[in-house]
Formats: sequence, C-alpha cells, structure tokens
Amino acid sequence: MVASSFVATLAVVPLLPLVLLLLIRLSIRGLGWFLQVKSRDRRAAIITKVRQDREAISTRLRSTHQASEDGWEKIEKSGSADSGKPMHNEWEGIVGFFHPFCNAGGGGERVLWAAIAATQKRWPNAICAVYTGDHDIDRSVLVTTVKVRFGITLQEHSLVFLYLSRRRFVLASTYPYFTLLGQSLGSLILAYDAFQLLVPDIFIDTMGYAFAVAFCKFLFPKVPTAAYVHYPTISTDMLESLDDTTGQKGINSGAGAGWKGKVKRYYWLAFAVLYGWVGRQIDVVMCNSTWTQGHIRQLWGSKKASSTFGAIVYPPCPVEELQAKVEVTQESEKRRENITLYIAQFRPEKNHSLILRAFAEHHKLAKDKPKLVLIGSVRSNTPDEKHIYKLRLEARELGIKDATTFICDAPFSVILEYLQRSSVTTNGMYSEHFGIGNVEGLAAGLIPVVHNSGGPKMDIVVPYDGKPVGFHAETAREFAAAFGRVAALPPDERYAMRLRGRASTKRFTEAAFANKWVREMETLVKMHATNHP
Repeated sequence: MVASSFVATLAVVPLLPLVLLLLIRLSIRGLGWFLQVKSRDRRAAIITKVRQDREAISTRLRSTHQASEDGWEKIEKSGSADSGKPMHNEWEGIVGFFHPFCNAGGGGERVLWAAIAATQKRWPNAICAVYTGDHDIDRSVLVTTVKVRFGITLQEHSLVFLYLSRRRFVLASTYPYFTLLGQSLGSLILAYDAFQLLVPDIFIDTMGYAFAVAFCKFLFPKVPTAAYVHYPTISTDMLESLDDTTGQKGINSGAGAGWKGKVKRYYWLAFAVLYGWVGRQIDVVMCNSTWTQGHIRQLWGSKKASSTFGAIVYPPCPVEELQAKVEVTQESEKRRENITLYIAQFRPEKNHSLILRAFAEHHKLAKDKPKLVLIGSVRSNTPDEKHIYKLRLEARELGIKDATTFICDAPFSVILEYLQRSSVTTNGMYSEHFGIGNVEGLAAGLIPVVHNSGGPKMDIVVPYDGKPVGFHAETAREFAAAFGRVAALPPDERYAMRLRGRASTKRFTEAAFANKWVREMETLVKMHATNHP
C-alpha cells in the first residue's frame, strides 16, 4: 500500500511544474477578464464621447460647407485588399499607445504623434488613447503644442489621454541597483495601472517597455500587440562597453572591471536572455534603424505573426518642411554663419561633454572663431536639469562660455532659425539608435560631423551617389579635426556636399514614415478582425 502510494507520488511529481504553469496562466487570464470588466464602463463612456464630438464636428462642417485641409473628413486611405478595394477603412476600435512620458518633446514623442496622426488619417473612426504619466496635460494645449513644435496635425476629438498614477515605478532613480530589471518589472505595475483604466483593442508601446507589451499579451491573448523600438534595453554593444578602456563607448565604458564588473556582466547576460524571451511574445515589431534592427533580431529572434518582423520604420523627420523653408543655394551660402549645431535631448548618454571638449580644441585653432549652439529638451523634475547645469559649468571651465549657447525646450520655429543660420551639425552619442537631429541638419543643408557608431553611421551619414555627405569621429581630437576639415573645404565642394546631404534625406520624410506605419498597423487590424469575427 505504502509502496503503491510512493510510486503514484513519483509519477505525479514530473507533472507538478506543468500544473503550476497552467494555474499561473489561468490566474493571469482571470486577471485579464477582471480588468476588461472593470474598465467596461469607461470604455463605453469614451466611445460615446468621441462619437458625439465627431457628430458635432460633422454637423458644423456641413453647416459651413467647408472642411479644413487637415480635417477628419479628408482622410487619405492607404492599403487595399486583394480585390483592390480599401480594407478595414471603417474600423472603429481603440488603439492604446503606451508612452508614459508623452510630454517630453524629444524624437520619441515625434514618433508617437506622427504615428497617431497616420492612424487617424487611415482609420478616421478609430480612437487613439495615450497612456501617460504627465497629469498636467491639457488635450487642446497639447494638440497646439505638437503642431507648433513638430508641425504634426492631430485630430483632437478622437484623441484620449489616460493618466497613470504609478509612473515612479519606471524611473531609473527608483532603482539604485539592478536598474534595468527594476524598470522592466516596474513597467508591469504601470501596465496594470493602464489596463485598469482601459483595455484597448490594439496595444502599442512606443517608448521601449517590452515587458509591458508581453504582459498585455498574457492578460489578453486576443489583443494584438506591437512595439516600436527606438533602442533595445540591452544590447551586445552594452556588453562590449564593459571591457572598453578608452572611455569612448558610452556611460558604461570600463564598468566590467573587478568583482562588481563581473556581477554586472552576469546580470546583463541573464537579463538579455529574459529580454529576448519577452520580446518574442510581441506580435508586430518595428525598429527605427539598422543598428536597432540588428540587435532586436539577434535578441528577440524570428516571429511568425509578422512577416516583416523587425521592419525598419525610420522615424518621421520634417524633411519636406525643412526643404521648403530652408534655402540651399549659392546665395544662401553667403548668409550661413560659422555655427556648429547639436540638436539632442540634454541627457548624459547624448555625450554633450564630448562635443564641448572637441569644440574647445577646434575653437583654439580656428581663425574665424566658430560658435556652438546646443538645443534640446529637458524633462522637468528629473536629473536632466542638474545635467545641463553641469554642462554650462564645463563650457565655462573650457573657456568657451561666450562661444556656446544652450537652448532648452525650443519650439520648432527656433530650431528652424538655427538650421537656416548654421553650417555644421553634430552628434556625440555612442551607438545613437538613430538621431533625428542629424537628419534635420542634412535636410537643411548642414554638413554633419557625427559619432562613428549607431544610426548616424549606418543609416544617416552614408555616401550618396558614391560621395560623402559628412564626417565620422569618435574621440574629442577626431571631432575637432573633422570640424576643421569642414571649415577648410573649398566653397564649391562645401556647397556640393550640402546638396548631396539634402538629397539623401528623402527616405526619412514624414510621408515615408506614415506609409510604413500604416502597413504595420494593417497587420494589427487584420489580427483584431480575425480574433473578433
């Protein structure tokens, strides 16, 4: 009897992990069902309000017999079924955009607003809901700000903001140790916060919280998910930087030394495995550059849900507007000043310090004394404010205070002014995932001097028609030398390089982004239709 019980127990033991996994899965699905029920009334209220606003706008337009140029009734349809007829044009679902810092004003936010604008034009009856931790956002004010800062027009009536209350769980400052893991797990808490407010029909992360997207898939298996990846949370470049002794490979250069370095290395390797597993749960993946695509495909592997897994969807850049507003002619050459322009958020990884040191060296040797202008956003109540203060002190210590200008949170009009006046654009970040500021500079006719890595090297500052459009550098001395090479170019050669650089930016237009974004979105809409026949 005892022997029989013992044998039966041994037979059951191997099944315990499977039973445990089944119970966990059922618990997660049950939680998902609970969240759907809990947010059902808010969902109905949002849909009703949007429909009322849409009808009010329609009535007003009919009464005045006119529609604005960017009005919701003038929607550009794209994509078609095999029969040639438009497909899913009348889809009325809710697209949830997970972007906790949507008011930051950087390149990531430009992608968010351009994605929403493209979605609204393609599916005019859809609702775009943004999950954000910026509680001070007023929808009307933000729509105006996006128009002024980025030149992107949003349809206000179908844009909804859902305010998160637990954003502190994704702040790096919350996790002094094991920051990557802490922020990733913290995004699960923030995602739960989001789903308590509303469970969308399609869930898209546009900021880099892959764990949140995978969590959505486990909670709601029938909700299609997507991620637009600006920068992988972990990459082989980060691992390689641990052994760097030059200090030129980002903020973690040389951090692999000693026993603490070994712990960090094993921790990063383990996190990379976990990050890869999480990424494989996402249905549609888009990457902003060749560099990002390479790392994501290596870490996340292949996907069956999307035939274009890891497709490169270049961020939208105001190329058309810049080409229309910034003249690049022999006459405009006479009006350009000896200004080097760096457009980037004021964060440590952007390595403004490298550019300051390089510019100081270049400034000492230059006969025609150049100027340096740094333009970028500064997130309030974050270390960004302290960082820019330190940069100002460094400029003073380097003796270039009078030749250096810092401009924070500039509207697009100010950026446009400096793109018209400047001669050189630069970027000092190691393994910059893309670098919209470099594209803006090229489109405006500036000659780029960028870091010899990442997107600027692989996607942006690449030969056009077999000839260079700019220069690459790594150290402060190399950057200073490159600045000197631009200054020494004969006028005709410098002008020809400006023209080549401008011509090379056609692949980065807002229209190109919208077309590729809609193509990936159609995959998600089809998935939703299949899951909800």
